[in-house]
Amino acid sequence: MPDREDQLVGEFPSLPIQERAQLKRKALVESGHALFILKGYDQTTAKEIAANAGVATGTFYRYFSDKRQLLMSLLEDQIDELMPPEPNWGTSNPESLLACLLEMHDKRLNELGLSRVLPELLPKDSELADVFAAARRNIHAKILKGLIKAQEKELTWKDVDLDTVTWSMMLIAENVPKKMEQSGKKADYHEVAKVICRMVFPPEVIEKLKREEAEKSDF
Repeated sequence: MPDREDQLVGEFPSLPIQERAQLKRKALVESGHALFILKGYDQTTAKEIAANAGVATGTFYRYFSDKRQLLMSLLEDQIDELMPPEPNWGTSNPESLLACLLEMHDKRLNELGLSRVLPELLPKDSELADVFAAARRNIHAKILKGLIKAQEKELTWKDVDLDTVTWSMMLIAENVPKKMEQSGKKADYHEVAKVICRMVFPPEVIEKLKREEAEKSDF
């Protein structure tokens, strides 16, 4: 775990050794996870987390200094998983590949659940915001590296600004499916993938990659 995330979580008041104590701490973590998703961060209290876990409030403070520390312990291993997916361009039909990655990413976000808490928390927690900004820069660099390789293979538009396209791709991947669901529509990952791929690849390249994929599947 990176040092920055260690600083975010901080030192726990104590770590349980006996199995019974470990089970209580685990119950608190699961309770906090459920309540943060259900009620939001601000509306959840340490007392409620403890009550929902079936332990005394004092037991909560035995293992966590506050509810923020519990949330940080939940988030510390999930930050990379909350970032947009990183496609491997040029290996198959880019639209179907990206649609599949976007669907898997959204499914993972729904399973983790805590992404719903972040819009509430990030504007008020500068340390956490810095960690997420660093994670976004890291995934941006990885996606940009892949696009540069695709450009070297003459797959992308020749005059495209790959840095700007990368940020645009990330924003679309992060926001469009969510906006579609908020409007009452089912998220159409293939349509989102088409929008992104049109920014990266000329139509003839997409068709070429589709044909090559179809030819491979015939063998």
